[in-house]
Amino acid sequence: MKFKVGIVGCGNIFLMHAQSLINTPDVELVAVCDIRPFRAQRAAKRYNCHYYLDYRKMLKNENLDAVHILTPHYLHPPMAIAALNKKIDVLTEKPVSINPQDARNMIKAARKNNVKLGVISQNRYNPGSQLVKENILNGRLGKIKAAKLVLTYHKPDSFYKKSDWKGRLKLEGGGVLIDQAIHFIDVLTWLFDDKVEYVQANTGRLMHKFVEVEDLAEGVIKFKKGAYICFYLINFYSYDADPEIEIDCQNGRVKIIKDSAKIGFYNGKALEAKPKPREYIDYGKGRRDYWGYCHWIQIKEFYQALRKGCEPQVNGKEGLKTQEIVWNIYKSARTGRRIYS
Repeated sequence: MKFKVGIVGCGNIFLMHAQSLINTPDVELVAVCDIRPFRAQRAAKRYNCHYYLDYRKMLKNENLDAVHILTPHYLHPPMAIAALNKKIDVLTEKPVSINPQDARNMIKAARKNNVKLGVISQNRYNPGSQLVKENILNGRLGKIKAAKLVLTYHKPDSFYKKSDWKGRLKLEGGGVLIDQAIHFIDVLTWLFDDKVEYVQANTGRLMHKFVEVEDLAEGVIKFKKGAYICFYLINFYSYDADPEIEIDCQNGRVKIIKDSAKIGFYNGKALEAKPKPREYIDYGKGRRDYWGYCHWIQIKEFYQALRKGCEPQVNGKEGLKTQEIVWNIYKSARTGRRIYS
């Protein structure tokens, strides 16, 4: 079977998906859509496919098997549900939605129509993340005690002024947490693989004047089995520094910096994993270094799952887990209270 695929949204992240699709066996990019004619026409010319300015017309006119949604956060739910209700499989960029109820509605639509919903979380597929997951599952690291996440990016007002939706609370849902840090919150909660007991956090807008969203978030995510994550997130540093994660375990300590990881066991042994660019595709000019190389790996896995008729590894339920944590962090900051799950 050859999957006929459409993409909605031809902005910054478009090449990560389009290049992944043309490098995936038995997948054909047949249509693209963007409300900006220039972007839609340029993408269609580059990939020799049809273009649309209205996603509803694309869903109606093209015989699609799957659609990728790369639009502003607030558009993910209505666009995904429209496709799912036409029995089209959906892969959406993160976050799955701005609020948990919209995510639940997307999951419900996928279930009702017997189709699949996937959510981009490409950092789970990094060699560093995979090494750490393997050594948690095989028991070598032992019990997880705690983790810390430090993210210091550079997103000045000029970054937000280029967009008609970023920095606007109702359209983006938040700032540094939901836009930049969500991937690393996702990786950590996937590694911990435990139910959240509570979150407690603060957010603030310290260095931006143009936006409505936070540029700082700090707090703790406490899990049922006792482990916890403490995090410090800002997007007003002087440059995009590599995100850093440390995980303290019973038998060793983990350091994850961007795509790479080092594990130092207390018995003196060590393991390391880092990207090998020759193993990845060329995403073309415009790829940002902090996106990593692993969109292609996740997109390949998504279509392998569709071919087998099973759920993708990062499905709607997985996306919802991370989204609920983000939502509760914002709720804790807004109310000044600890939020229990």
